Amino acid sequence: MMEKKNLDWANLGFGYMKTDKRFVANYKDGAWDEGVITEDDKVVISECAGVLQYAQTCFEGLKAYTTEDGHIVMFRPDMNAKRMADSARRLEMPVFPEDKFIEAVAKVVKANEAWVPPFGSGATLYVRPYMFGSNPVIGVKPADEYQFRILVTPVGPYFKGGAKPLTIKVSDFDRAAPNGTGHIKAGLNYAMSLHPIVTAHNEGYAENMYLDSATRTKVEETGGANFIFITKDGKLVTPKSDTILPSITRRSLCYVAKEYLGMEVEEREVFLSEVKDFAECGLCGTAAVISPVGKIVDHGEEICFPSGMEKMGPTIQKLYDTLTGIQMGKIEAPEGWIYTVE
Repeated sequence: MMEKKNLDWANLGFGYMKTDKRFVANYKDGAWDEGVITEDDKVVISECAGVLQYAQTCFEGLKAYTTEDGHIVMFRPDMNAKRMADSARRLEMPVFPEDKFIEAVAKVVKANEAWVPPFGSGATLYVRPYMFGSNPVIGVKPADEYQFRILVTPVGPYFKGGAKPLTIKVSDFDRAAPNGTGHIKAGLNYAMSLHPIVTAHNEGYAENMYLDSATRTKVEETGGANFIFITKDGKLVTPKSDTILPSITRRSLCYVAKEYLGMEVEEREVFLSEVKDFAECGLCGTAAVISPVGKIVDHGEEICFPSGMEKMGPTIQKLYDTLTGIQMGKIEAPEGWIYTVE
């Protein structure tokens, strides 16, 4: 075992900290090279690189952490590999092979073992694979050369001092077009969400609820997380839409609800008009797993959930405890969910 870095693990924020090693592979003349682990954290590209001119880039986010028995593990990296391949195809970028993706992620985590937070600290190692067009592009077209990189950084819990229920607002902005890129993890989706999120924060809200842009009657997602709702009779409902990013955390929670907690699960269109009838609401994603929502404000009209503003609702708490229990090795995981880095 590599000796751990001397960090105040329990008090890490959610931010970037430069670690020792990263992975870099280049695509040139129609093929990916082997890739290397390097200490150089600087990216050198042409001033006219495709990514700088036309935002040709996509990324992923996953976590590595230490289980109770001291292993370093990752949660479902194969799903990130597959989603990144989907993103690349949609953006006319070469797919980084899925098996190589998993190998590279494991290599980077292993090379930065000293930065993986110890068990029980509440912190994790955040893993960020990303890809971008690197050669000069001036006419609007895909780049010919690409760089695929993976960086890691230790992060604290997304919510300090436990997850207090959030107040969010129904946004007047659109996150994604009906046949656009809402379903992939493209940097440009996030660029579009920056103005709405700054606006929401300035108005005192934690997040935006985006509606479908075609009819503006259906719930989609927030800027960085998928919605889950719990009905008054204990059913899990999650919005179905082609313009939502398919969250790996959400799909895992749906499986856990059904197979571990015996709940009924429905993925269907969810209308804004029915949100007031749900008992609990949560936002799910890699960073926070589940963040409870206490209140949604729709142009001055308040929708308050019975679970309240004090703590997670009971069902969402159960889902959270079960999924994090699986991730930390306290509860037996479904086949293939936990990848051990050794």
